[in-house]
Amino acid sequence: MAEAEHFAAGVDRLRQDEAAPKPAKTMIPKLSLFMRFGKWAQPRVNDAVARSSRVGNPAFFDKALFPWVAELEANWESIRDEAAVVLQDLDKVPPLAAISPDHRRIAPAGRWRSFFLHGYGYELPENLTRCPKTAALLRKVPGLNTALFSVLVPGTHIPAHTGVTKAILVCHLGLQVPKAAERCQIRVGDQYRGWEEGKAFVFDDMYNHEVLNDTDETRIVLLIQFRRPVGPIGWLLGRAFLSGVRHSRFVQDARRGVRQWADGKGV
Repeated sequence: MAEAEHFAAGVDRLRQDEAAPKPAKTMIPKLSLFMRFGKWAQPRVNDAVARSSRVGNPAFFDKALFPWVAELEANWESIRDEAAVVLQDLDKVPPLAAISPDHRRIAPAGRWRSFFLHGYGYELPENLTRCPKTAALLRKVPGLNTALFSVLVPGTHIPAHTGVTKAILVCHLGLQVPKAAERCQIRVGDQYRGWEEGKAFVFDDMYNHEVLNDTDETRIVLLIQFRRPVGPIGWLLGRAFLSGVRHSRFVQDARRGVRQWADGKGV
């Protein structure tokens, strides 16, 4: 109960800040016919994947179900050190809202920054080259979909939302965590978790979730999306759905945004 109260109080504080006048919002693209079909198919695929899941369907998972997580934790300091170098100048790390128009609905302007290593099956070779130890560890993740250093600057609230598909699960490895842990947490469903440096947790982001960093310190995690272990039907449907997502405007716009940011052209 205390965790929920701390979280709610922090959200209320940041919402007061968010209520301040802001510049005109950037246009968020309308959903295409393909994306609308995806919205229709999503709950049907999710139901089939959940029934086919070989690891159950909780909000948070026992990380022992995924043996590769232990190796990440054992090497977390090497990962942290590489992250520290590439994130040294946060002005050079793109805000998620700047490179992915669809994330503008939930990403506070300039506050949620992402250094991508993999994105929906697409590698970013230049970024991987800059983080060789992290890249080697990521090659051992079965069904790797996406990997990035996720940065929340002080005073960030990512509002309640859900992910893309139950075909993927999410792992967070804590790299830099504010000291006031009770004011920097994630809510997944009705459960609350804080991050610990060198420790990971795995969750299903198709549960309604939101994130809070109501501190004066920056939070950094290695965020990994990977394929959920499922039976044959879940594998086929999940693979087909993810293939559609991979080739959708949602992902292709983000790829274009990353390239433009790297070229110094903005979006």
